Amino acid sequence: MRKVNWGVIGTAGIAKGQTIPGMQLAGNCSLCAIAGRDLKKAQAYQKEFGFRKAYDSYDQLLEDPEIEAVYIALPNTLHYEWTKKALQHKKHVLCEKPLVPTAREAEELFQTADENGVYLMEAFAYLHSPWIAAIKEELDRQTIGKVLYIESQFLTSDYNPGNIRMRRETLGGSVYDLGCYTVTMIAWMLGAQPDDVRACGTFSPEGVDMLTSAVFTYHNGTKAMMNCGMVLHTDADLRIDQLRIEGTDGSIRSTGEFNGCGEMTYTIIKDGTRTVKTISVPQNYSLEVEQLGRCITDGEKPHVSREFTIGTLKTVGKILEQIGYSAYPSR
Repeated sequence: MRKVNWGVIGTAGIAKGQTIPGMQLAGNCSLCAIAGRDLKKAQAYQKEFGFRKAYDSYDQLLEDPEIEAVYIALPNTLHYEWTKKALQHKKHVLCEKPLVPTAREAEELFQTADENGVYLMEAFAYLHSPWIAAIKEELDRQTIGKVLYIESQFLTSDYNPGNIRMRRETLGGSVYDLGCYTVTMIAWMLGAQPDDVRACGTFSPEGVDMLTSAVFTYHNGTKAMMNCGMVLHTDADLRIDQLRIEGTDGSIRSTGEFNGCGEMTYTIIKDGTRTVKTISVPQNYSLEVEQLGRCITDGEKPHVSREFTIGTLKTVGKILEQIGYSAYPSR
């Protein structure tokens, strides 16, 4: 198995706690370089995780000819700039969610990827989970009949005012941080984007959306609801992940963390019987890194596709428009 040389741009918590450990587990990943604004911090990551090089400049990392693929773990407002630069340097890119604030910007980035002959994939690690695949397979084979209704919720504690998630200028708020999960969950299960979106939200004194709900309607009559919010006890690290799917012949329910690993379960309720199914789930971040690696070495198609990313960003855009929360001014 050929290993792809990866570079990491950014030293955010998601990189340290989830993605880089996943990269260490990925059989086709070689940790080539890490770049941060603070060289000492980048060198600390280098020592902790075994990167061969550390840079204090993102540009230096992109100019490194040894690096084939880049994982971008920067604040939301920097995704567009550094993803585009990486693609223009002919690096394959895995960029943290949300890829960009708007569908238009996503279209521009995928066009840049095409022009430079490289892959671009949005980092929704949970969508690589065999638990997600198992539930989707139940729906595809109509275990519970025709899907009538899906409800997806993701709520967490709120944060202290200085947290990046609580600042509008850094594209904080519940929809960008959490709603992207609930929107993608519904879209993945149904294989479609809604025909109609109705949404409402509540805001912090600083104008950041703290709790948002949306109702989706589809041309075939299916309905869906998503709720996302940062409303639980401050800094208590509380969370609610819920998925409920109702069909003509039964239902599927789960309260497990969307991005969990280990032994994960979901319950099928049908004909008065509850059947609990257990799925063994590896670390999802390793799965997404391996998958993009196979795209590079073996020509697979990205699991989280261009069409999926653009479609879900269009839905997110409709939600934000309905609640009066716009992305930063268009470039």
